[in-house]
Amino acid sequence: MKSICLKAVFLTLVFVTIVSCSAQTETASPSRKLKLRILATYPHDPHSFTQGLVYESGELLESAGRYGQSSLRRVEIQTGKVTQIVPQDAKFFSEGITLVGGKIYQLTWQEQICFVYDKKTFQLTKTFRYKGEGWGITWDGTRLIVSDGSSQLKFYNPETFQLQGTVVVRDGERTVGRLNELEYVNGEVWANVYETDYIVRINPKNGRVTGWIDGRGFVPKQFREIENREQVLNGIAFDPEKQRVYITGKNWPVMYELQLSQE
Repeated sequence: MKSICLKAVFLTLVFVTIVSCSAQTETASPSRKLKLRILATYPHDPHSFTQGLVYESGELLESAGRYGQSSLRRVEIQTGKVTQIVPQDAKFFSEGITLVGGKIYQLTWQEQICFVYDKKTFQLTKTFRYKGEGWGITWDGTRLIVSDGSSQLKFYNPETFQLQGTVVVRDGERTVGRLNELEYVNGEVWANVYETDYIVRINPKNGRVTGWIDGRGFVPKQFREIENREQVLNGIAFDPEKQRVYITGKNWPVMYELQLSQE
């Protein structure tokens, strides 16, 4: 069922970009002011503990987590319908995903394995081992960028999964930890900060924070009064051609489509 929130186009100010002080430091690139205008609200599977989200040719690829419930999915944007799915073995807890050419990379939380699937068939083609936990992953056109729940971003070679470098994410002098789902957006890394409903914008060259996005206004009503909830904002997908951003959260019944523009 298609669910489009027509009134949402007037709610631009609900989703606010906050420029942090670190954007003024010499080591950081100038922060770009962003506008995110809500275009539509769509249904999303409330049973999906969303760990990763990727836009692909008018559809979304989604990684759902939890032991015994993890999977890789292809999802229709407007209906939320799952059109293709590969369940994970119950011993794996799926985490972030990204797309590199015709290959989908999917991390696992504590199992230290990255699964590589064919984009069209979802057939498993390769696995990589890595050290530490896997949380979020994205692709900058050259390197895989990975988070592990700390304040670090790690850079990997997509062909070998060899670690090529790291940066520490800082907002001024303060480190920013709990970095989770990642998305590469116009030269920045956007990261969900776990156990919050904020997205931090990061310059991947030096780890400096260029701004924050407040997503509290998007939290479904049934979760807003719950303390220590798990159903936080988690899931960012970017369509670079149309400059659209899709966001959702863990077990959220809704998905938002937003138009991204720069002032």
